[in-house]
Amino acid sequence: MQDQMMTAVTAERETVPQRLYGILRLLDRIPHDLIALIARLSIAAVFWQSGQTKVDGWHVTDNAVYLFQTEYRLPLVDPWIAAHIAAFSEHFFPVLLVIGFASRLSALALLGMTLVIEIFVYPDAWPTHGTWATCFLVIIAGGPGRIAIDHLIARLLRRGV
Repeated sequence: MQDQMMTAVTAERETVPQRLYGILRLLDRIPHDLIALIARLSIAAVFWQSGQTKVDGWHVTDNAVYLFQTEYRLPLVDPWIAAHIAAFSEHFFPVLLVIGFASRLSALALLGMTLVIEIFVYPDAWPTHGTWATCFLVIIAGGPGRIAIDHLIARLLRRGV
């Protein structure tokens, strides 16, 4: 009872900046594992969904190839090859991100794809691409977090197994 009264008295004496600082300190406690997991899952969904628009079953659609011929028009890459590489990448790397395997490599690959899209295809979409890049950089710089196969592999390697 005495402690509760002291806490109430102390809280009343706190200034606004002290309260704001306390709130900021709480935000510092958000674990990287949670941030990395959300980054991995959300950006994987964006690319997976884009990949789904390029395929019908196991085949890249004629429409996807047509888009690479007419709208995307990447320099130095045949549209048929570009459509197939994009469809593969937009399925393969998101799966790796979701399970947390080769996460940094997968994020780096999709960051590269994002840069190509930004530079050559949709340069005015930089706010969207910047958001994607931020998710990738969280994973590349900080790793995938503990909820990932990469973390389990690292633990095994540290133990010498």
